[in-house]
Amino acid sequence: MAKSRFQSFVVFAEMRTGSNFLEANLNAIPGVTCHGEAFNPAFIGNEKKQELLGVLIHQRNQNPEALLKAMRKQTEGLSGFRYFHDHDPRVFELIVDDPTVAKVVLTRNPLESYISWKIAKESNQWRTTSAANIKTARPEFKLEEFRSRVDELQDFQVRLLNRLQVSGQTAFYIDYDDVLDLDVINGLAAFLEVEGRLEKLDLSFKKQNPEPLREKVSNPAEMAAGLGRMDFFNIDQTPSFEPRRQAAIKDYVAGVDVPLLFQPVKGSVEVQVRTWLQSYGEVVSAFDRQSLKGWRQDRPGHRSFTVLRHPLVRAHAAFCEYLDKEWMPELRGHLKRVHKVDLPAKGQGYGDAASHRAGFLKWLEMTKHLHAGRTELRTPPHLATQLATVTGFAQLQAPDHLLREERLAEGLAFLCAEVGVVMKAITKADAKEDFPLAEIYGPELETAARDAYGKDYVAFGYGDWR
Repeated sequence: MAKSRFQSFVVFAEMRTGSNFLEANLNAIPGVTCHGEAFNPAFIGNEKKQELLGVLIHQRNQNPEALLKAMRKQTEGLSGFRYFHDHDPRVFELIVDDPTVAKVVLTRNPLESYISWKIAKESNQWRTTSAANIKTARPEFKLEEFRSRVDELQDFQVRLLNRLQVSGQTAFYIDYDDVLDLDVINGLAAFLEVEGRLEKLDLSFKKQNPEPLREKVSNPAEMAAGLGRMDFFNIDQTPSFEPRRQAAIKDYVAGVDVPLLFQPVKGSVEVQVRTWLQSYGEVVSAFDRQSLKGWRQDRPGHRSFTVLRHPLVRAHAAFCEYLDKEWMPELRGHLKRVHKVDLPAKGQGYGDAASHRAGFLKWLEMTKHLHAGRTELRTPPHLATQLATVTGFAQLQAPDHLLREERLAEGLAFLCAEVGVVMKAITKADAKEDFPLAEIYGPELETAARDAYGKDYVAFGYGDWR
């Protein structure tokens, strides 16, 4: 067999998903060694252990990479470990993008996992190799505890999946019910590109709670009623095909003498706020990660902020700016070909309010399809939802404050009080509009804006503009 592309592996799992059983069978495969929960905050490898491969737990905590290297160097064959969502987050960053670390993802029905976890907590028995010694309990099902646990685990799984997608990797997915399938375990060995195979499974670990779920809890009726209120299939969630946005730190603007960092949303009041910041003296922009880190380190007590705008107002501002500057030339051809609308020549605008309003309606229709993933177009920052933009900010640094355009002066005054500077007046935004929104406004426009920017209306609590 050719040399494996993998130098190690990780089993992404959670408590009560069958990871002990899977580890036992991985260790039974010739050429494979799994070192347990090597990065559990409470122990190293297995419960009560404080050392692994010559690395003490305090050394691991200081430098987790040292233990990763020790596993590769000191283990014969392919080495790995189990990683849960609440283990050392530095390790996740060290391994997730590394294609030489094989990824195995073990999952289980979240309700079964939760109830098994509750039973183990109450019985204080987390594993057993003897059926005669199995302890049992009938815990109380708590809906909010279960909901919180599911949300936390799903968030981690989504983050893991996204990182694997972005880095072009694939994982071996295995369900709790599959760990008893010899062929599946041998398929996992093939995925790991090791020569060893199992002739039979290691069945030393015993299933602790084989009863139906209703019989495992003390309040089955309450459990059934609570689960009926959970939206497992995201019926109330609006699908989003809008691409994730990056932090766009090159657009950030910060004061030199005043410790305020502005993270602008395109189509909002960027020029107005930049001018206001400049009234305090020199500003810096065109940041990269290193220069932004330096600015923050040099200014303890700094505050960051962005400014939100009513979705309809922002959409109209983007439309008017496009008519003037045409910052994305391919939009013109798309609007004509798909939405049957001819835009006026660049910088000229429409001749009357009715034509301007009709063109804006088509613009909103195009934006709706753009966010739904129905076009070949990229999504420029001017047309992205504010929710996607702010979420992108949070990849590096979430703003301390989300201010609103309609109460901008009050919001900036609060920021100034926080950093100890005197509030200066801010001028009104100078919008370039051939026809003001108030002149063309009507229910049809509001409906079209909600169709295009529904997430912003809901996420930030916006009602109708008028």
